Amino acid sequence: MSGILAGTSNSGIVTKQRFLVALSLALTWAFAAILHSSYKDTIKVEFKNKWSDYVEHLPTVEVDWHPAYDPKSQFNASKVALIIEGRPLPHLVPQLLHMMTVVPPDWRFKFIGSNQSVIAISRSFATQYHEANGKLDLIVLPEPWKIDNKEDVNRLLTDRRFYNEHMSEVEHMLKFENDAILCANSEDSLNDWLKYDWAGAPRSAGDRFAGNGGLSIRRISVIKKVLEFQERYNDTQPEDEWFGKRLITMPGAIVATGEQEERFSVEAIWHPKPLGFHVPEGGMNLADDVWKDPTRRKHNFEYCPELVMIMPMKLERERCNGDNKQGDIVR
Repeated sequence: MSGILAGTSNSGIVTKQRFLVALSLALTWAFAAILHSSYKDTIKVEFKNKWSDYVEHLPTVEVDWHPAYDPKSQFNASKVALIIEGRPLPHLVPQLLHMMTVVPPDWRFKFIGSNQSVIAISRSFATQYHEANGKLDLIVLPEPWKIDNKEDVNRLLTDRRFYNEHMSEVEHMLKFENDAILCANSEDSLNDWLKYDWAGAPRSAGDRFAGNGGLSIRRISVIKKVLEFQERYNDTQPEDEWFGKRLITMPGAIVATGEQEERFSVEAIWHPKPLGFHVPEGGMNLADDVWKDPTRRKHNFEYCPELVMIMPMKLERERCNGDNKQGDIVR
């Protein structure tokens, strides 16, 4: 009897311990659940607050899928460098790219050519980039204009309609030909010459007429004034001579003198440090004052090595025996 009671008592103790263990586990789980729920809600609130704060401090970005930006707007529409050439000459691309680096960066460029010359220019990746960036225009003019020969170009540049339609915003124009180059070593900037209505290369010492137009800067508003009351007859004077004779007699026109132009462009009169050179007919008709003396020739190429782009080169050492380096053979 006492054994049965003892067993019952032991059984009751085990049950009580189990109950207490179960109760403690239940309380622990309940407490943990409450604590987890509270912690989760706190984390949610803190995360939400921080996320809102992060969003508020993010930079605002607007994307326009149809931009109206014109790349030409980064340049000065009143300044244009113009070259007209219908022949697909092999040096046009390097000449054009060089001029873009020497001419002040706010200037734009226009190349007016034939289908053949425009295609030749447009094949270069560099010119494609400048065209897409708004720096360069490649143009084939519609009829009735044409540029098959020098007279066609003379007629084009003395046609007021050309300036109204293709130079309507232009005030300053640098006109250069395939045999003209600006020198990177020059201490002058093209913008230093904007005060003149016309500046070119003097044709003779003390030249009192407007300079040669092969490398020249011109004010378009003054050009238009000339064309308002004057008309060039076909097959007469070249356009630069025709304009020059009228500009030097126009009241208020500012035309650079021969002494001033020597520093702008060298053609027939030598200057040690010009802004550029004009070499007529690509070096086939060289002026003695500039090119005959070997010391001056050496200086020209050292000062303006870009000349090799526009001149057919022959090394000084490729000469006949007895050549005095001035075109004469000394027997």
